[in-house]
Amino acid sequence: MMTNEDTLRWLERVADVLHENREYLTQLDSAIGDADHGINMDRGFTAVRDKFSAMASMDIATQMRTVGSTLVSTVGGASGPLYGTAFLRAGGAAAGKTELAHADVVAMLDAFLGGIVARGKAQPGEKTMVDALTPALAAAKQALTANASLAEITARAAAAAEEGMKATIPMLATKGRASYLGERSIGHQDPGATSSWLMLRSLAEVCANM
Repeated sequence: MMTNEDTLRWLERVADVLHENREYLTQLDSAIGDADHGINMDRGFTAVRDKFSAMASMDIATQMRTVGSTLVSTVGGASGPLYGTAFLRAGGAAAGKTELAHADVVAMLDAFLGGIVARGKAQPGEKTMVDALTPALAAAKQALTANASLAEITARAAAAAEEGMKATIPMLATKGRASYLGERSIGHQDPGATSSWLMLRSLAEVCANM
């Protein structure tokens, strides 16, 4: 079971990891985007970090919705509305729950991806964060069906996200800012897929230590 303390620990880890990888994400984005993905994500989660003391007493759904609304209001570019919607949808999936069972965590990941797809209208194969999150969700559902532990479910999701992220390198971008580059987008790893993987890796780390 994940409690609100566990989900807060995950969000704290995400804030740390995005801060640590700020330059790396921006470097990836400089090749095919506006060179601001790392800066934007770090700014958004720095604003989220400022709310951690208040979030400690919130239920999980309210925590997720707080992250979502904060990202929408503080993150520039496409990633703010996309990740903001993802966390808002994740909050909806956790509504009324004081702790999350394995199936609830997978349902939250499903809602998270659903928010990004609904907002960005992206499909797998277009060189976006969807290419990391789609295989991650499939792996999580498969692990859930096999009665795996929460640590195993999230570890498999993170591993699948990493594979999906790497698979964006040879892709031609057909969505978002990178699509303007046409053939020149080939050979570069998608920054959004990378930040999605970092979030899922952080979740797996927290679940491994619960």
